[in-house]
Amino acid sequence: MSRSKFFSLPTVAAAGVLALTLAGCSAPAEESAPTDGTLGSLTVGATATPAGEIVQFLIDSGQAEAAGLELDIVEFTDYTTPNPALSEGSLDVNLFQHAPFLELYNENTNGTLAVVGQVYLPPLALYSKTVDELTDLKDGASIALPNDASNEGRALLLLADAGLIQTTDAPSTVADITANPNGFDFIEIDAASLPSALDDKDAAIVNFNYAGAAGLTGDLQLVTEPTTSSFYNVLATRDELTGDPRVLKLYELLTSDETKAYINDFYAGLVIPVS
Repeated sequence: MSRSKFFSLPTVAAAGVLALTLAGCSAPAEESAPTDGTLGSLTVGATATPAGEIVQFLIDSGQAEAAGLELDIVEFTDYTTPNPALSEGSLDVNLFQHAPFLELYNENTNGTLAVVGQVYLPPLALYSKTVDELTDLKDGASIALPNDASNEGRALLLLADAGLIQTTDAPSTVADITANPNGFDFIEIDAASLPSALDDKDAAIVNFNYAGAAGLTGDLQLVTEPTTSSFYNVLATRDELTGDPRVLKLYELLTSDETKAYINDFYAGLVIPVS
């Protein structure tokens, strides 16, 4: 598959968890609704790219203000802390994960976090800095994979769909590979470390959350998920907030025609808004 063209996204530098106060202070979920006709405020947990950028667009475009909604963004640089922060109440909603990831979190923690709705697809892709075509990967090439169960299985399905390996119907680890005719060497590492793995591995499967933040561009992609993928990122909240007017309005803004146009234009096809 030939590489696609894409502009360079700026590298997002973040250390630890950074709170960005963008439009006033957030109101705890337990507070009563404002009496001045506004909806109130929400604290939104998000990875910087693309979730944080999309929520920031709601502020910059005036959509949030026009809806009477104040948004505070809390930026995360990993996948492990946004859900506990939401469960514990320091966030009202988060945007960074697909539904299978959320379901696995709930299973492992007896959690009750809920999906409000799908927002966008950041297609998973196989990147390389050393080869230009999928067919150029040599026998025994080293390929780095995300090591969390939901995304590792997703990565294996991407490789299987590309004809590089065969797997069980629902793979979750490399142990589920049933045929590896090219003898590829698979290395399972933390998702956040995958972009840097490209410096010493032949290829790596990277989620766009980290690929975009690291400045990886479409011309480095060897193969990517189709837009029919079921791994759309979702707006999530606690079960008791699923009907909250603030949360419902935020989801409406995230899926508005104006926001969809921004996603299509800014990410040039590397992030797909929900239809």
